[in-house]
Amino acid sequence: MRAAITAVGGYVPEKVISNKDLEKLVDTSDEWILSRTGIKERRVMPDGTATSDICVEAVNQILEKRGISAKEIDLIIVATVTPDHVFPATANIVSDKVGATNAWSFDISAACSGFLYALETGAKFIECGKHKKVLVCGADKMSAIINYEDRNTCVIFGDGGGAVLLEPSTDEDGIIDSILKTDGSGREFLHQKAGGSLHPPTHETIDAREHYVHQEGKTVFKFAVTNMAEVSREIMDNNDLTGDDVDYLCAHQANLRIIDATARRMELDDEKVLINIERYGNTTAGTIPLLFWDFEKKFKKGDNVVLAAFGGGFTWGSVYLKWAYNS
Repeated sequence: MRAAITAVGGYVPEKVISNKDLEKLVDTSDEWILSRTGIKERRVMPDGTATSDICVEAVNQILEKRGISAKEIDLIIVATVTPDHVFPATANIVSDKVGATNAWSFDISAACSGFLYALETGAKFIECGKHKKVLVCGADKMSAIINYEDRNTCVIFGDGGGAVLLEPSTDEDGIIDSILKTDGSGREFLHQKAGGSLHPPTHETIDAREHYVHQEGKTVFKFAVTNMAEVSREIMDNNDLTGDDVDYLCAHQANLRIIDATARRMELDDEKVLINIERYGNTTAGTIPLLFWDFEKKFKKGDNVVLAAFGGGFTWGSVYLKWAYNS
């Protein structure tokens, strides 16, 4: 039995921060940001809102599209690095807010690869016959952990995310293969130093601004370019796919140059590479489900779709699936 994506939902907040806005905050320019990242603008959640609110918007869209009740959901998984609280899990909160009283739920933290990790995990509960309806969310309120005086990070990240519903496939469509990897030695290059059990919050950690994202951009870029491209090529080779066979690449929207390098390694034409980084920036675990949401009408039943991501940890991976429905 295969797990198939049968509906998608997404959400981005209304507030926009453009490159021109950031020129007023840090030493940067619209041209510099666009040439190095491909980003024109990003979205920011209002104060008093949280990652669970992003997920709820996306989940409610799915329930309406499929014409089902939240009580029919068996499991909710939320991939995020910006949970509402250290505990309980954001997925617990989402379950309550949407009324999924018959579901159990938990979070997965794998940074920008989180949605792929959660998708593979959710698929296994479908494949083994345990569950019939699994919601997988990928969402982050990155503005909560971004220092808007640090141009290395504030130009990159935005808020938003999406969700998919997994159900048993009625044919050969669905999730076919995955390759997921981790290298924890990369943690020093992309992380949030304080806030966990190693460095709990103190006046000193706050004063030192250790609760924000720290990234050594050149090192992360080098690892991402190599590993995201290679794992995408690997999953194609494992399934005897050529560039002609792949209909769409849904790559993590971290940097346009990384996406381009992955597409070249896969030998894909430009029209097969889905991109929305210019409007949303890097929404971490939210980028791939936001691609599904933005481009849902492009997908046709039976399309070969490759997903790829690279994130802090380091984490990276690729998933190969056949799209299961016509929009």
